[in-house]
Amino acid sequence: METAAAAAPPGGIFSSFLLLAFVALAAAALGAAHHLGLLFQLMHKVDKTSIQHGGENVAAVLRAHGVRFLFTLVGGHISPLLVACEKLGIRVVDTRHEVTAVFAADAVARLTGTVGVAAVTAGPGLTNTVTALKNAQIAQSPVLLLGGAAGTLLQNRGALQAIDQMSLFQPLCKFCASVRRVRDIIPTLRAAMAAAQSGTPGPVFVELPVDVLYPYFIVQKELAPARPVKGVMGRVVSWYLENHLANLFAGAWEPQPEGPLPVDIPWASPQQVQRCVEILSRAKRPLIVLGSQALLPPIPADKLRTAVESLGVPCFLGGMARGLLGRNHPLHIRQNRSAALQKADVVLLAGIVCDFRLSYGRVLSHSSKIIIVNRNRKEMLINSDIFWKPQEAVQGDVGSFVVKLVEGLGGQTWASDWAEELRRADWQKEQAFREKASRPVAQHLNPVRVLQLVEETLPDNSILVVDGGDFVGTAAHLVQPRGPLCWLDPGAFGTLGVGAGFALGAKLCRPDAEVWCLFGDGAFGYSLIEFDTFVRHKIPVMALIGNDAGWTQISREQVPSLGSNVACGLAYTDYHKAAMGLGAQGLLLSRENEDQVVKVLRDAQRQCRDGHPVVLNILIGRTDFRDGSIAV
Repeated sequence: METAAAAAPPGGIFSSFLLLAFVALAAAALGAAHHLGLLFQLMHKVDKTSIQHGGENVAAVLRAHGVRFLFTLVGGHISPLLVACEKLGIRVVDTRHEVTAVFAADAVARLTGTVGVAAVTAGPGLTNTVTALKNAQIAQSPVLLLGGAAGTLLQNRGALQAIDQMSLFQPLCKFCASVRRVRDIIPTLRAAMAAAQSGTPGPVFVELPVDVLYPYFIVQKELAPARPVKGVMGRVVSWYLENHLANLFAGAWEPQPEGPLPVDIPWASPQQVQRCVEILSRAKRPLIVLGSQALLPPIPADKLRTAVESLGVPCFLGGMARGLLGRNHPLHIRQNRSAALQKADVVLLAGIVCDFRLSYGRVLSHSSKIIIVNRNRKEMLINSDIFWKPQEAVQGDVGSFVVKLVEGLGGQTWASDWAEELRRADWQKEQAFREKASRPVAQHLNPVRVLQLVEETLPDNSILVVDGGDFVGTAAHLVQPRGPLCWLDPGAFGTLGVGAGFALGAKLCRPDAEVWCLFGDGAFGYSLIEFDTFVRHKIPVMALIGNDAGWTQISREQVPSLGSNVACGLAYTDYHKAAMGLGAQGLLLSRENEDQVVKVLRDAQRQCRDGHPVVLNILIGRTDFRDGSIAV
């Protein structure tokens, strides 16, 4: 019996093969046309006479998102966007190191609840930002980094400062994109801004090759062959370059939406909130630990403060939550946190996780019921498989959860003896500090006494920026921020060198506030040159340097355990004179004028109010105080 295949005429099989080949060829041609932008160019024109450039698109998106400041260190790759931002009224602030630009953007993000923006040039300009960007990632700060890059045709061909920037930043950022055509600038930046603020906030990176930022006539000049083309290969290359140029600029200036995209924020479910209400309502010794996430939008700081006060539960405040309740609030417990956590029967961890700051969860009592709320589920449950177990783990926005928790409890109150017990322990610890302040030191000034006087002098409209180890650790126990969002420390990464950038962003955000920067002498080495930035841009901030001529926080452990102070020693450097050389005001506090500490602090304030950046070099001796962690 003859099969169907045998019965089919040979011509039919050949026709089918030709049809398949034609379809495959057509698909390949369409794919190539799409890849080369030929189809898009059929519907969107290239305006070869326009002097507009991609930097204007960048600036338009930033302005539409309410960006007021752009921090940078100039480079030819990014010049168009800097010029365009200036024309649109965005203040461009150039620093002396790229890392400072990103730290400043980070401070803006933390203090305003919006995205802070920095722009740096390609290659080493971008690699210089890595530490600051990693710090922003760990601190969950929404920062947009704009980076220049070699032209799209010259990448991977040995161009100046050309490296694989995307691979470098993908582990550090929530969102990374490289813009390949001018028309893609606006949608890419809008997506980046939304990603930075959605879910768990964090840094984002957008790479902007030089040929998507400059105007058509400049890019055309760069791409045009130096000599007339010859031969078939020459004409093919010439056509490819012309088509690439057309694809870069096709539809570049057509109107597009520039404003913000919706931000995705996780919310606790009503069922989760109700379960937590029931747990907390049965508590006898409840305790709250509030971390930085509690201060994220959309709940304003004043509304969160009202909720915490209405709740009436004693609380510890860390990170950006420091200062939430103002100074000397009866619910704010400042000392002996580990002991308090051991005694509490219900603990609410709101925006803080069980990493090294809480001894990986070991500081929590196994008999306590733990409620934890955080936007990031993975971080929320860290070490819960080893040292602690949550009774209720809630993935959602912290501030709104606290507000709903208060509503659910309906005004319930707790016996006052628990809070009084914690306040007595606070008072005893503070009495110990008062005793330390009265002790003489072998040379120079007692740092505990100096910081007590700083606490007494600090005005209500101040923002504290802290950058250091031993001196700053002492300050964290003694100097209180005066209100919400008035404290800036690096966060859990413990980065030294944040001071100048944080101070820069803080003063620009709040020009009426006094920005007081507390530096260790080691940490100040990173920030000194930026006093040139403060002078040039007329940004008055105060730097107080606890100068004990060493990396004392390290020395305290290294010498007893290893018997050597190698690499821990510095000099009693005249930092105030170095600052004067940069155009700032410089003052010295030493044993010679130890009876005038308050007067010198007032003089520094006065000069700062007159518009001058000020460096106060405070020569201090070493005490037996062992500092605690400030990164909460």
